[in-house]
Amino acid sequence: MTIDWFILAPAAFFAGMVDAVVGGGGLIQIPVLLSSFPQTAIPTLFGTNKVSSIAGTGASLWRYARAVRIPWRLVLPATAAALVGAWLGAAVVAWLSREAMRPLVVVMMLAVAIYTFLRKDLGQTETHEPRPGDAWRGALFGLVIGLYDGFFGPGTGSFLIFGFVRIFGMDFVRASASAKVINCATNVSAIAFFASHGPILWAVGLTMAVCNLAGAQLGTHLALRHGAGFIRKAFLLVVAVLIVKQLHDLL
Repeated sequence: MTIDWFILAPAAFFAGMVDAVVGGGGLIQIPVLLSSFPQTAIPTLFGTNKVSSIAGTGASLWRYARAVRIPWRLVLPATAAALVGAWLGAAVVAWLSREAMRPLVVVMMLAVAIYTFLRKDLGQTETHEPRPGDAWRGALFGLVIGLYDGFFGPGTGSFLIFGFVRIFGMDFVRASASAKVINCATNVSAIAFFASHGPILWAVGLTMAVCNLAGAQLGTHLALRHGAGFIRKAFLLVVAVLIVKQLHDLL
């Protein structure tokens, strides 16, 4: 099997950079893996993608955690609930087509993009500190996002960031850092799931992981250096690409 590292390596690096800022790295890595290994089973390629992604996400979380105060009392219940939700979401696939979700996702993403674009001040500064009821609200939020991630998936990172900004009053930097905690947990769960449903291309995944990690370092540096305004612009760009991708698949 011939592996074209001149395509896979840059794709993994750029995916890590984008993922570190606003999520959406899978938009880059998965199509490249599918085109590079057209005869390989989908679970194998999805698992390989997660092996690569978790390296960058973990490194990004480490850097964010050292520079940004993550509200763990909110984020940890949300993470635990997201893991449960992801498992339930994966189970739902057995009796409901993912294609039924696509039109609703397009509408949701359009609403998120329009709202963020019109609210110029959204996520520029924190609007309030964590509140007493945020732990259970965070758990409910994590459960819903986990369900979506396990069932469908595209745009999970973007929905996480938007939710942390809109519902919990974070700025974009803190929201991006908090989203990485949940992303790491669900990535571990996904790797376990895909590994049990087929072999993972470990040599490809681990090599791409090194490139993804390098890209994540650059992306996190840019996010921390340029702040909420930079992340907001990147967020709108990634959401716009997601909308176009979902419309293309729908039509």
